[in-house]
Amino acid sequence: MPLTTGPSPRLAGLSPAGLSPGYFALVMATGILSVGCNLRGWTLSARVLLGITAVVYALLVVLTARRFVAHRHALAADAHDTRKAFLFFTFVAGTDVLAVGLTGQGRILPATVLLVIAALTWVVLGYTIPWAAVLGRSERPVVAAANGTWFIWVVASQSVATAAASLEPHHPSAHQGLAIVAVFSWSVGCVLYAASALFVALRLMLYPLEPRELDPPYWVSMGAVAITVVAGSRIVEMESTPMVDAVRGLVAGLSVVFWCFATWLIPVLVAVGVWRHWVHRVPLAYEPTWWSIVFPLGMYAVAGMYLGHADDLPIVEWIGQTWLWVALATWALVFAAMLHALITPGPQPFPAPEAATDPTPDH
Repeated sequence: MPLTTGPSPRLAGLSPAGLSPGYFALVMATGILSVGCNLRGWTLSARVLLGITAVVYALLVVLTARRFVAHRHALAADAHDTRKAFLFFTFVAGTDVLAVGLTGQGRILPATVLLVIAALTWVVLGYTIPWAAVLGRSERPVVAAANGTWFIWVVASQSVATAAASLEPHHPSAHQGLAIVAVFSWSVGCVLYAASALFVALRLMLYPLEPRELDPPYWVSMGAVAITVVAGSRIVEMESTPMVDAVRGLVAGLSVVFWCFATWLIPVLVAVGVWRHWVHRVPLAYEPTWWSIVFPLGMYAVAGMYLGHADDLPIVEWIGQTWLWVALATWALVFAAMLHALITPGPQPFPAPEAATDPTPDH
């Protein structure tokens, strides 16, 4: 029995009124691929992707500022919505990823400014978003609202650590401070991952789950582990300070463990996608959260390259270098889908494949 597609999310969401806070995932995805290309020595590709990252970032900042001024109620509603609130952390992660990309190109001053902005925003959002969207709500049980977007808080924490560790060699006078920021935010991110994973796991086990609910942000569960590896690898390579020396061995070992877990998660997430779109025939239609798939793929590639270099693991570095092609191909596909959604006058969801064995439609 065929499944009706219904309306598809449109790029009209790029207007200030309907702007999704998760659109900064586009900045995250493109920026991390620029970092990956730079690690491979593909200078031209890295600069082109970094240029796209900077332009999109500036556009989204302007649109968000306009939304804050003219559509404050809509923005506040998103901040109190458990399905959207944690997407605000994509601003922090996008800002830090852009900072890391600029650092790789020798643009230290703007990268430093971006790190300061991201770190301050991370602190403010870290205390306000969980209260507004989760703890301050009257609905109970709260765990029923847990979803994949909660892992973006982890990504934001680890992005601060990555940017701080990347900038540390360029600021000798701030050597100690950046070390503290890097280790502090990395440690907070690890604890937040454990908490987020527990809440999401309880939600999956205790409450009915519709196939449509297993949306792209669940890929962030892998991306959060991958960026934890990147941040850890950068901390391992930092100069000696009391804070770094106290955790260097622990961080190096845990980074390997986290990389293995991220690798294990990839087949699981692919299987979930097959179950969602092939078995239950949920149609594929472009939406901003697709970038929540591209970013983890790119971050996994960069994680392999950084970890392989930091811990002298050639096979891990080779996997990261090879996986970068997968991430680039996925970026190109999603970018094309975004452009298609932009120029198409009406909803144009991609047709879902026919169910292979189970013709029962999703309810």
